Amino acid sequence: MRLRRDLALNGLLLISLACLMVLSLTIGPLKLSAQDVLGALFHAGPDNLSPADLASIDRGARLHLIVTEIRLPRVLLGIIVGASLAMSGAALQGLLRNPLAEPGLLGVSASASLGAVLCLYFGLASISVWLLPVSAMLSAAVSTLLLALFARRSSSNLTLILAGIGLSSMAAALISLAINLAPTPTDVQDIVLWLMGSIADRSFDDIQLCLPFALAGFALLLSCGHELDALTLGEEEAQSMGVSLVRLRLKVITGTALCVGASVAVAGAIGFIGLVVPHMLRRATGYQPARLLLASALGGAVLLLAADMVLRLVSQGFELMLGVVTALIGAPFFLLLVLRSEAEVTR
Repeated sequence: MRLRRDLALNGLLLISLACLMVLSLTIGPLKLSAQDVLGALFHAGPDNLSPADLASIDRGARLHLIVTEIRLPRVLLGIIVGASLAMSGAALQGLLRNPLAEPGLLGVSASASLGAVLCLYFGLASISVWLLPVSAMLSAAVSTLLLALFARRSSSNLTLILAGIGLSSMAAALISLAINLAPTPTDVQDIVLWLMGSIADRSFDDIQLCLPFALAGFALLLSCGHELDALTLGEEEAQSMGVSLVRLRLKVITGTALCVGASVAVAGAIGFIGLVVPHMLRRATGYQPARLLLASALGGAVLLLAADMVLRLVSQGFELMLGVVTALIGAPFFLLLVLRSEAEVTR
């Protein structure tokens, strides 16, 4: 019965994701139909052409270039980033046994952003493009490790949230210092726009940059599922069942750092996906972390892709930043969760 429910839920999410992918590829300055998109995906396009050469080729090749080289990377990157953030949120909630845990709220995303900003500020990205995701992941790993230490010393939700606020504030202060000391206004603008979060104007190079780290993070977090299930019974009970808490924390911290760092390195700071998605799917997965991880990854991809589609549809002559849209969705959701938690405590 449980397997059947998981297959039904994940199948529904996959179908929704496939439909959103096709619909997302139709949106842009040139309106396309679903038939145009499917035809362009399977059309053999010309070699060694760039978007600047669109006027010199036939309609079929033009559509192929628009869909595969301009729109498809954005869609694929949205799937990778959404899945990474949502699975990280589900894993952190399972590890810390805190329903409010989320990479953005707890300072993990801000710390990853700090690492990436410092890499950009000192020009390290010009030495090697791989230094950008590595810097983001190392910063995310340090902040996640600190959170795990706080969670071990205190089981209070308030303590954990305050620790996350402290990490976020410190990271934000250092990012502001880097912006303040930026040598040119152009550098300031680039850093600020990047911090708002976006998957626009991305290419397959960005996907190649983040995908290996994201896949490694997925594998680590998925391997923690049964151990996180045991942890729901308590640390002593989990240890009696053969779970090594040190190894589990290391795996979750490393997996979260890989996923969040890779996402921040290519898309900037995008918050609340890791909070909203696990809460939407927790009841459907029977409140079991092992079942929630994969469902959250699919749900995160669906939600981020849907949010990106909405902001493109409502934009008139300008494009809203994706991080702003997800914050507008997630902040009220977070406040509702806080009010619900307070109501449960006072009962």
